[in-house]
Amino acid sequence: MTSVKEFRVVEPATADGLGRGRFAFTDAYSVFDWGRMPDAIPRKGASLCAMGAFNFERLADAGVPTHYRGVVDPVAVESGTDPEDAVVPLAEADAPPTEMAIALTQVPDLPYAGPDAGYDYDAFHAAGGENYLVPLEVVFRNTVPVGSSLRSRRDPADFDLPFEEWPDGSVDLPEPVVEFSTKYEEQDRYLSREEADRIAGRADVDRLADLARDVNRVVTDRAEAAGFVHEDGKIECLYVDGELRVADVVGTFDENRFSYDGQQVSKEVVRQWYKRVDPEWVTAVGEAKAAVADRDLADWRELCEERPIDLPDDVLETVSAMYAAGANAYTGTDWFDAPPVDEAVSAVRSLDG
Repeated sequence: MTSVKEFRVVEPATADGLGRGRFAFTDAYSVFDWGRMPDAIPRKGASLCAMGAFNFERLADAGVPTHYRGVVDPVAVESGTDPEDAVVPLAEADAPPTEMAIALTQVPDLPYAGPDAGYDYDAFHAAGGENYLVPLEVVFRNTVPVGSSLRSRRDPADFDLPFEEWPDGSVDLPEPVVEFSTKYEEQDRYLSREEADRIAGRADVDRLADLARDVNRVVTDRAEAAGFVHEDGKIECLYVDGELRVADVVGTFDENRFSYDGQQVSKEVVRQWYKRVDPEWVTAVGEAKAAVADRDLADWRELCEERPIDLPDDVLETVSAMYAAGANAYTGTDWFDAPPVDEAVSAVRSLDG
């Protein structure tokens, strides 16, 4: 289903109801929409699983509907228990989990009819009926950090900020901003509210925006309590019989951007490393994305002439410690043998030297 976590179906969804499945979080990572990169970051999968489960359980406490069913206790599975019988709340897992149990909805095919006709969302919704994954990502922003795409699309004046150009540092927004982008197109694009409403089908875009604000509030409050700044993130939602539920995973270092003591603690660390160290590949990615708009071709990667380099061992070790220490601090539980978050963040900061 994604480039960094595997998708396991236990009971398929149907037109009449939800199914059951599991996410298996891997140590793979993706930047710049490339898909799975050539190496892996140790402990990343377990860190994201723990953070995602922690946030889903906090959302349940806040009355926000989700597709979360629990985590799979790896110790129980090792002893021979069927994974579906080993689904427990996060606090009852005997070791860091890497699998999350979820309710499944239908994900219809999204046909691509070429550069003139684009994607056929009418066919998507005809197949989805009353039970489907909304083909949108709902993005929320509390700040505009360096690297945010908002800087290239909007001006500070659009948010009543007292300057004409974006400054070098991170900028706090007066109020959270909610935007919509595509989910299943080969190249993500931001949408007007009207286009998002059309793509959402039966799902109500105002309710989608409200859910995004609810998730943002819950994650932001926890981040602040743990010493982080929650900068931005996204949600995906399923629609079933008139109800919207938060889907995928929320509030992790891949889905969201966090900082700690002014240092990014998220996948943005890796993204910025590639910008500094492998600019030829980053440039080639941008050129390929721009070129595909004029071609009868959905996948821009076929036009990219460069391939990303591997992360050096020291970078992998530093980023691995960031994920593990960050998950410990955010959840308030020592799931991983990792340095204190202050030390892990300090090591990440040294990568910028």
